[in-house]
Amino acid sequence: MVYKFRLLSDEVEDFRRDIEIDSDATFFDLHKAILESVNYPDDQMTSFFICNDNWVKLVEITREDMGGMSEEENNVMEETVIGDVIEDEKQRLVYVFDPLGDRVFYMELSKIEFGRDIDEAVCVKSVGNAPEQTLNFDELMKKSPIVSESEDFNEDFYGSDSYDEDDLDPDGYGIGDIADINSIDDLY
Repeated sequence: MVYKFRLLSDEVEDFRRDIEIDSDATFFDLHKAILESVNYPDDQMTSFFICNDNWVKLVEITREDMGGMSEEENNVMEETVIGDVIEDEKQRLVYVFDPLGDRVFYMELSKIEFGRDIDEAVCVKSVGNAPEQTLNFDELMKKSPIVSESEDFNEDFYGSDSYDEDDLDPDGYGIGDIADINSIDDLY
């Protein structure tokens, strides 16, 4: 069987790759085909996630054996056959190509062709330019929900000019005697 996967990016509107691969190939073969289709070097700790219909990550397939301590199965790309994990059209996956920036390609199994086999994965459709594989530190900071350039850092950032030291209760910060507290509700 031949699987046809469609890759999309939420960063580049006109980006699309269609990759055909045999169902007996491994996720490592798919990983190599993706990197080749977007001209990325193989120097990141990439991984695949099998997702549900709402893109919720269910199963991870890692580039390397992470040696986890959990009882869950550790799925490694080189050892995991695509057809053993994915059986239905419209199955969704996420391919993490930049783990530090948490950047991904969204994938879907768009077609299954029965009675056909191929020896090597091939990109059959390439539209648009891929996003940069990694972001530099400044771009990561812009993307961060904690710090952005729009925030105004000034002398009032850490406090208020109206701070009055007399407002501080040196004997317990106004909580009262701990013996008087019967439940957490008494704190509020």
